[in-house]
Amino acid sequence: MTLIGEETCAPYQRPPLSKKFLAGEVAADRLDLLPPSFFADHDVETLFARRAVMLDPKARRVTLEDGTAIAFGQAVIATGSRARQLPVPGGDLEGVYAVRTIADVERLRSRIMAARHAAIIGGGYIGLEVAAIVRGLGLEVTVIEAAPRVMSRTSPEAVSRAYAKLHRENGVVLQLGCAVEGIAALTGDRYVVNTSAGAVEADVVLAGIGGVANTELAAAAGLEIDNGIIVDKRTQTSAPAIFAIGDCAAFPSARYGARVRLESVQNAIDQAKAAAGALMGREIIYDPVPWFWSDQFGVKYQIAGLSQFGDNEIVRGDPDGSSFSVVHLAGDRLVALDALNRPRDYMLARRLIEADARVVDRHALADPAVPLDQACTFEKKS
Repeated sequence: MTLIGEETCAPYQRPPLSKKFLAGEVAADRLDLLPPSFFADHDVETLFARRAVMLDPKARRVTLEDGTAIAFGQAVIATGSRARQLPVPGGDLEGVYAVRTIADVERLRSRIMAARHAAIIGGGYIGLEVAAIVRGLGLEVTVIEAAPRVMSRTSPEAVSRAYAKLHRENGVVLQLGCAVEGIAALTGDRYVVNTSAGAVEADVVLAGIGGVANTELAAAAGLEIDNGIIVDKRTQTSAPAIFAIGDCAAFPSARYGARVRLESVQNAIDQAKAAAGALMGREIIYDPVPWFWSDQFGVKYQIAGLSQFGDNEIVRGDPDGSSFSVVHLAGDRLVALDALNRPRDYMLARRLIEADARVVDRHALADPAVPLDQACTFEKKS
């Protein structure tokens, strides 16, 4: 088996990059997914700092940037995603940082240590997680978000309000409904972010405006692409013997009746297991209950399922407080739940969504004192 990776290091955990690793609480070697001895012990040849530039499905051959050709019987594409670049003048300046790799965060952290004011463009998970860490390190922080609320793409309005309040209470300045028009370098290693609401000067600028699936290698090989590399329920692409997993793969979800692409640690790990089964001839159908999480200023945010497939929502608890949940329904079917500091709701929701639960008592569902499963009917698995 051969493992090819463009980065210089072995595979590692990415969720801590915008949290404890950025804060300096976790060392780089603590992020390793596997011990260094794993590859030699399992006869895995590692080609790190080597980029694949061509994939030939018919000849079953991968060509690297240095011209090396590697034959394969089966291949897995796990090219992930990259940070979306700001489409404005100055968006590619050297001082505009992203959070996607260890190298990204090491550069950002080095810059933060000498900074006083950080401008963060994007009020999604990454932007707000970095804002919380950087503010905790003592910097002044301004978050610039084009949408009228933070986390608008992924979270319900009640959660957005709660996090906007939390960040403001901790001294973060939020500029919402504010478009970035350009970035320029000033003297003394400072930058100015020009926005529709005026100029923001900062020592460090972070762009956290989402990711783009790395599908170029697959597209050039003639594989089917549609918001990711198209795979079937076994993670196989449109080419025999080639599979795709993780951020770059778009898979069919019978649970939600749509093809979805997920950027999450859960998807990366579980889809890899499904692909490994397929490589060994086992039939493992991949149709998970997705889950996500975020830590900001000590508030634990957990999500089960995909709320975009719901058509109505019910709030459990006080949305102006520090602990509540938002239940998302499609008709009477439970499809997702957002939980702030309510881990029991989150764990129950994962099980209920898996069991295709139906809500039978909406009044009970809205009562935070009533366990979720007591408001639903579902088929219990033996």
